[in-house]
Amino acid sequence: MSKPVDELPVPADVQIEGGSEVLRAFISDGGLSVSLIRGFDEPDTWGLLLVDVIRHVSRAFNAEDGVSEAEVEARIVRMMMAELENPTDLGTTSTQNN
Repeated sequence: MSKPVDELPVPADVQIEGGSEVLRAFISDGGLSVSLIRGFDEPDTWGLLLVDVIRHVSRAFNAEDGVSEAEVEARIVRMMMAELENPTDLGTTSTQNN
């Protein structure tokens, strides 16, 4: 039997203008589970997307905990570099057709 999934709402601007979902990330059983589509012609565009996500996360920490956006960004980038250099879990990637 499946368990309930706690999903975030679709952003208001997307509800009005429409859009394409390219990434979903869930924490399940203590691990990360991701659903994505390639989404862009060039992989470099994912760099822009991920930096935008970092900025949103930094603003959320600033708004909720008062931590400076610069400190949050630096901590995220440090962890990203450490994980790229010495992965804790490479995980697996598979295709799923609906």
